[in-house]
Amino acid sequence: MAQRVRVHCFNVSKDGIGAGEGQSLERPFGELDPGGLFAWVGGTASWVWNKGCDGTRGLDDYIVRDFTRAIGAEIMGRNKFGPVRGPWLDHEWQGWWGDEPPFHTPVFVLTHHTRPSITLSDTTFHFLDATPQVALEQAKAAAGGLDVRIGGGVTTIREFLAADLIDEMHIAVAPHELGRGLHLWDSPDELTDRFHLERVPRPSGFVHHFFWRR
Repeated sequence: MAQRVRVHCFNVSKDGIGAGEGQSLERPFGELDPGGLFAWVGGTASWVWNKGCDGTRGLDDYIVRDFTRAIGAEIMGRNKFGPVRGPWLDHEWQGWWGDEPPFHTPVFVLTHHTRPSITLSDTTFHFLDATPQVALEQAKAAAGGLDVRIGGGVTTIREFLAADLIDEMHIAVAPHELGRGLHLWDSPDELTDRFHLERVPRPSGFVHHFFWRR
């Protein structure tokens, strides 16, 4: 099977907002309260932070389990890696995830200010000043024939969509609007010129949006 480029378990509000303004060390999602966007995933049995705890099964849990299936590398923007802007003053910051990041693959961080690669457990972070096309070439080579996940944030996903490099997406849309922040889209229907779209509503009010290439 050919390598695919996937977005999976990305969350936005009803008005398409996936991150708030004013990101900081204390507020990784800026002014946005992430609880409202991640409510569907946080209660599932397979969510990475719920290991050893009770949780729900069913469709939501299946989608969470699919997050790591056949993924060989991830690409993320610098804002997902951390809140530091501009040149790195030092290399002490190693991401939000502690000593055991949940990726378990090579991760390619897009940034205009590169730094040496770092390895935490079984995850190595590489820092690239590169176009989406060049970053994807490197990620595919590192993925060993498996898929590449575009992990976010909003700006990075929009860049890969603009470059027409994404094959599949799963976006979970929350049942409430946020009003301000970084928009993934004005409407998901604007992507249907290139993608099939199927919506699957859940009793929680969330709606799973599945996109795949026409």
